[in-house]
Amino acid sequence: MTQSREHRLVEAFVSLADSMVVGYDIVDLLHTLVEECKDILDATDAGIILADESGVLEVIASTSERSALIGLMQLGAGEGPCVEAYETGETVSVPDIAAIYARWPRFSVEASDLGYASVHAIPLRLRGDTVGSLNLFRDGPGELTDQDAVAARGLADVATVSILHERALRESSIARAQLQHALSSRVIIEQAKGVLSHSENIDMDEAFRRIRESARSSNRRLSDVARDVVDAATAYPRTAFP
Repeated sequence: MTQSREHRLVEAFVSLADSMVVGYDIVDLLHTLVEECKDILDATDAGIILADESGVLEVIASTSERSALIGLMQLGAGEGPCVEAYETGETVSVPDIAAIYARWPRFSVEASDLGYASVHAIPLRLRGDTVGSLNLFRDGPGELTDQDAVAARGLADVATVSILHERALRESSIARAQLQHALSSRVIIEQAKGVLSHSENIDMDEAFRRIRESARSSNRRLSDVARDVVDAATAYPRTAFP
């Protein structure tokens, strides 16, 4: 691992650890984490899927709409590398998506159509319990190197700890409540993205960027800002995002 990457990893770990204070916004933290993964691991996109308290998987964070779409497709089909990493608790590496058509035909076709050539899925595990997966997508084919695997495992561990937090290590109900809050928040955020995309004539990625920027500048939760956007659109359909 190069010194530059080691330095960036340390910075990411410190930054994410500093974010885990009382009342921290888990959705925003996970979005920050996937952005760090994308940059540090030279991925085209990164995303996280989580299981709710009933074991149903949902996309909770992604660096782009297309990575969110390929995650949702796997969840709908009930198969694919990201789902398998969660189900087995093992890393699933696909260096060439075109070569796994026989195994996952729908995933292979749709991922290729979206421009991805390889994917690597790392389980989010804690004490033998897998709660989701961290997924790296690349536009070019290629293996997950040993150095990449070590870095990805470390970032996946940070994601897992951030979800469960130290209080959840002592009481699992707290962890499940945090997971459920994150998943519920994602629904209102997706609705707000759609509202902004339509009212402002912008794409979904730009809509999320604006919501996140507003949340940070006002020191509020992403879900609270998103709820304001949806409520405003319901009350005043022609009102644009401030």
